[in-house]
Amino acid sequence: MAFGWIDEQAELRRRAGLVRALRPRPADSPLLDLASNDYLGLARHPEVTEGAARAARVWGGGATGSRLVTGTTELHGELERELAEFCGFEAALVFSSGYAANLAAVTALAPHGSLIVSDAGNHASLIDGCRLARGTTQVVAHADPDAVRKALQTHDGPAVTVSDTVFSVDGDAAPLAGLAAACREHGAGLVADDAHGLGVLGAGGRGAAYAAGLAGAEDVVVTVTLSKSLGSQGGAVLGPARVIDHLVNAARTFIFDTGLAPAAAGAALAALRLLRREPERAERARAVAGELHARLTAAGHAAVRPDAAVVSVRAPSPESAVRWAADCRTAGLAVGCFRPPSVPDGVSRLRLTARADLSGDQIERAVRVIGETRP
Repeated sequence: MAFGWIDEQAELRRRAGLVRALRPRPADSPLLDLASNDYLGLARHPEVTEGAARAARVWGGGATGSRLVTGTTELHGELERELAEFCGFEAALVFSSGYAANLAAVTALAPHGSLIVSDAGNHASLIDGCRLARGTTQVVAHADPDAVRKALQTHDGPAVTVSDTVFSVDGDAAPLAGLAAACREHGAGLVADDAHGLGVLGAGGRGAAYAAGLAGAEDVVVTVTLSKSLGSQGGAVLGPARVIDHLVNAARTFIFDTGLAPAAAGAALAALRLLRREPERAERARAVAGELHARLTAAGHAAVRPDAAVVSVRAPSPESAVRWAADCRTAGLAVGCFRPPSVPDGVSRLRLTARADLSGDQIERAVRVIGETRP
């Protein structure tokens, strides 16, 4: 029977407690949301939603084609210029998603004969970029510049190191300065995925590369999402103009994909301008993360100290993590649940988002619910 093996795979997932299911959320949910990636609380901000609506009224519901045909509007160019300037880079290129941006950056910058050095904790989009690239990939120990250095010593040709800036599972930050130093010793480039750093780290939320003094460097390329701190949809690659020009000509997820919808570009641009006016939102997100961690550890939970706005709480098993998250939801709290194969170390966790707009009472309520539902 066609696809008969699917039933066997489904049964294996069920036995392992790894079945996933879609859960549509209502427009006005009563849950306290610590599960989304809306770090700055901008997804529903009136200026952001109006930016989306205005762009749709002016440019239409869709981009109508690829960026190289009809999918580039004046709005896309405006967003790219302001995003590059805000983050401290020479140029930017907007994609339909952060996933597509990562695939573009890795595949286009790792041609045949090159070496890709990839952190063991990298996001799936970077991993898939490594799989699709024509270069050879070597996976190295997590957040270890010396491991990167040793890997680069084995290769004479072009090379690039790829790493998250803030890892989405535990919220720990990569040692960007050390990675850049290791790369420069061997003439390698650095591609850093700042999905969880933009809007949270750096002066006014300008990102992890800005905080590390690497923004605008000729050998550093940064990818970002517009769907987390900026509360919209899409992604972008930031870097030297010659790198961006190369992506326009060589990145398949740019050339062959429909452009980002104007509404998403308008929302992201409105959020970026709002963040410029209210840079304190980035500091607040970090403060909320620190408070969540302090209260959780004081209550006896195994919470990992956050470097940005992600706080993870370890669970005994995949099954208990799923049950814990479900019990939290029943008690009015939405939290993320990370378990194998999404986590590289096999440890299941609750994943909490430290949003900048959370009040002290909401933080206290979240900690109380997590404690009351602990398996």
